[in-house]
Amino acid sequence: MNFIKQELKDVWVIEPKVFPDERGYFMESYKKNAFEEHIGKVEFIQDNESKSSRGVLRGLHYQTGEYAQAKLVRALVGSVLDVIVDLRKSSPTFGKHLAVELSEENKRQLFVPRGFAHGFLVLSETAIFSYKVDNVYTPSHEASILWNDTTLSIDWGMSEKELILSPKDKSGKLFAEAILFD
Repeated sequence: MNFIKQELKDVWVIEPKVFPDERGYFMESYKKNAFEEHIGKVEFIQDNESKSSRGVLRGLHYQTGEYAQAKLVRALVGSVLDVIVDLRKSSPTFGKHLAVELSEENKRQLFVPRGFAHGFLVLSETAIFSYKVDNVYTPSHEASILWNDTTLSIDWGMSEKELILSPKDKSGKLFAEAILFD
């Protein structure tokens, strides 16, 4: 596995070594000792999966307080634009965002530490998205930031009329109103 440190503090892109042959391919998608050597100890407790159509934008979501979550995310099928925003006030990259394409082809994964908002936009006809989390989902501690907050100026690469948003994602808070992390 190749661990690539990103410009946002504590964020990594992970590229697996893929071994293709006439039958298909083999790869290690997660290897605890390699992960801990590069990123540190994170105890993932649950794997989640979603399927979405082109133009579906999910996010920017996060959990607050003791229910914050670190995530290891990837696209199993299709392609997504994955976006994270640093909400940690003490971080040198506070308020900055990162956009990474994760796809079935590139097999990249993104490690998202606690203290980040996370979202993704489906670029392909459909996408199956997988993420490991290190804490339980707790609806009373869930929050979201508006996907189109002008302070963040995220370029999603699609026009608003092409996007499919849930009512929850249409009503997120502005970045200035976000619950921040120390």
